Amino acid sequence: MIRTTIAVAAVLFLAASPATAQSQQEQLDSRYDRALAAGYKALFLCSALANSERNGSSRTVESIEQWELTGIQEPLNSIVPELNATIERHENGTMERVSVDWADGMPPRFAVHIETGGCSLTPIGGVRSMYGRPAAEPASRKREMAPIAAPGPRFAPLVANALSTEYGEGVRTTAVYITHKGRPVAEAYAAGFDPGTPQRTWSVAKSLAATLVGATVERGELTVEESAFLGFRRGEPRKAITIDHLLRMASGRYSDTPGNRTDPLYWGGGSVLETALKWPLVHQPGSVFRYANNDTLAATQAMARASRDHSPEDFLLRVGMTHTVPETDWRAQYVLSSQVWSTARDLAKLGQLYLDGGVLPDGTRILPENWTEYVSAPSGPQPVGRPFGYGAGFWLLNTSQGVPADAFAAFGNRGQYVVIVPSREVVIVRRGEDMVGTRFDIAAFTRDVLAALEE
Repeated sequence: MIRTTIAVAAVLFLAASPATAQSQQEQLDSRYDRALAAGYKALFLCSALANSERNGSSRTVESIEQWELTGIQEPLNSIVPELNATIERHENGTMERVSVDWADGMPPRFAVHIETGGCSLTPIGGVRSMYGRPAAEPASRKREMAPIAAPGPRFAPLVANALSTEYGEGVRTTAVYITHKGRPVAEAYAAGFDPGTPQRTWSVAKSLAATLVGATVERGELTVEESAFLGFRRGEPRKAITIDHLLRMASGRYSDTPGNRTDPLYWGGGSVLETALKWPLVHQPGSVFRYANNDTLAATQAMARASRDHSPEDFLLRVGMTHTVPETDWRAQYVLSSQVWSTARDLAKLGQLYLDGGVLPDGTRILPENWTEYVSAPSGPQPVGRPFGYGAGFWLLNTSQGVPADAFAAFGNRGQYVVIVPSREVVIVRRGEDMVGTRFDIAAFTRDVLAALEE
């Protein structure tokens, strides 16, 4: 085993000696925040390194600390740099696990590179031996890649602006990839990134989840009108929640924060089954829009229950998204609301699938004939006070001035965008690691891309 410890100057938190000025609740919250920050750091280091190496690319710890581990939500942003991380590799160099110390008397937080791909985070307090099947495959499975599609004269200034702060104060673009009629017309990366470098998709994964539901519908294993299997007994009100309600963020279930941060799952090492399915109703299903990670997670659980013989990995291979890894919780449940790692080129393939009406290049249909219209239709309750509408797992640019009314998109935290414009046969991918409080103007960028295509 090969170990690398990332040392920091901060003193390890002494849980037995809290500041006297803190109340008991403040002490508890501070301790919990450190546990979450340790989980965040462990998972990002493990996933960024392991998934890059899987693609034959590479990342350095310094790059991950510069991009993924800065500009995140407080208080994690202040805590993460203080925590020691140890990276462990197998003798062949393959990532094994990352551990991060966070409190005296408690085990480190562990993120384990597992044999099915990607990394999983063990629960707070989980011991080293908890996860019994870390991956030991060769460190790199490099694939041949097409050369970067350097932007021509029409797109070079546009891409340069996207890589700067022209589309938002303080934004940090890592990749731009644009296709027209199925062919790349512009591609560019920030220093340290390349076509094989995956990034966490964040909520772009919700659009992938909706696509996987579509594939399940096409196989005849599921309908979006049926119950999502929530609730415990016949007659319970949550039985009225359909898969359509969940995809449209209209389940009516309670969520404790706007956007439903789901920190206990993402950074606490909880499981999908214990964190996402049991929230109570506060509105009639289908009556109110409430953006919630838990709705997507519940939809994917319903899909998994109906489709036991098909995995997300199978679908990704069929679409050609060979540099994408859907990660799971420690109980092997897919976290398809956020925890997927993918490249800009692979995300463009997802967009192209919609431009092609759900049909693969060989003529095989894998999505229902009307699925593009279904995911891009604002048939459910709509967001209030937001510049974009919502379909089923996708955001809508139908109110954006200068953008065709049929444009729809996958959006993700920190500036992940996949814009699909069927009427123009265009897919626009923008990846970023934007700082909290900054926003890349994707509508303006889309307008400029479409205008450049007309020149």
